[in-house]
Amino acid sequence: MANKNYYDILGVSKNASQEDIKKAFRRLAHEYHPDKKGGNEAKFKEVNEAYSVLSDDKKRAEYDTYGQTFAGAGPGPAGAGFGGFDFSGFGGQGFGGFSQNGFEFDIGDLFGDFFGMGGGREKTKRGRDISIDIELSFSESVFGTERKILLNKTSRCEECGGSGAKRDTEMQTCPKCNGKGKLHETKRSFLGNISSVRTCDECHGKGKVPKEKCPRCHGAGVIRKEEEIAVTIPAGIDDGEMIRLSGGGEAVSGGSAGDLYIKVHIKKHPLFRKEGVNLVTDLNLKLSSALLGEEYALPTLDGEIKVKIPEGVSHGEILRIKGKGVPYEKGRRGDLLIHLHVKLPSKLSKEARKMVEELKKEGI
Repeated sequence: MANKNYYDILGVSKNASQEDIKKAFRRLAHEYHPDKKGGNEAKFKEVNEAYSVLSDDKKRAEYDTYGQTFAGAGPGPAGAGFGGFDFSGFGGQGFGGFSQNGFEFDIGDLFGDFFGMGGGREKTKRGRDISIDIELSFSESVFGTERKILLNKTSRCEECGGSGAKRDTEMQTCPKCNGKGKLHETKRSFLGNISSVRTCDECHGKGKVPKEKCPRCHGAGVIRKEEEIAVTIPAGIDDGEMIRLSGGGEAVSGGSAGDLYIKVHIKKHPLFRKEGVNLVTDLNLKLSSALLGEEYALPTLDGEIKVKIPEGVSHGEILRIKGKGVPYEKGRRGDLLIHLHVKLPSKLSKEARKMVEELKKEGI
């Protein structure tokens, strides 16, 4: 099995900037999100894994140098075992298993007993990810805003800080694993008794438990409750984009919290639309205004402004108002583009027709 190429997964080059990586992640996360019709959960997780490495400068440097990260996020040599043996053929992911004469047999247990591998690499427990949708006004999407979201989820217990211990209580050796943090189990198989090792579910691998458990979470370290989360919406966000809050998902005892994914939906504006960092609007002109020029009062997201239409403008011309568009850098904004549409009258009065005839004689 070939190593994963995170740059190929995101469709960016190896020297891509953080902004390019972020844009690629947003686009692909929106495309593959499992809540979306036609989404792909496997691809979504793969894109998220690639982004979690390449968006972190330290992890990215490790990945570029070694082909993996040392925080457990990146891939190592696929299927690599001891002494060059490749165990990837045993099952779909890591070590697989089979049964013989009614006994369950785990290949991981076998090699864990022979080589001290403990059934393969231990994975840190991780809470569930949460996905929600929010709706923004057009103005909020342009200038950015902060939203407070109330979620009912499993969170770290504030009373004990996630330790599961009553305040000021002493810690003692875990009676279930005798302070080792691991439990040894033996299973029967056609090859004989096979030993395996797993993390102790009483102390979660710490080897210590409190003498007295937290009265609020009863020693679990996590509790189900309503939690208010502040979400900063960046300026210029597009409809359908995804915001990821690392650690904003479900908490889990003895592990790390999942992530919170927020999908943004933007209400349409009756006058404006966004094109990159520019705002675009349409302005209908009378023929006389196009010929002679006129001043218009135009509402914008910053308030009403006066727009002077020059003489002799043509249908389809664009007026540009500097600095009235979308903020994109500190102190910098795009422009407001005004598309001019000259409306011709469908009917003319006798007097108006005479005037037009005179203009025709003048070559206008």
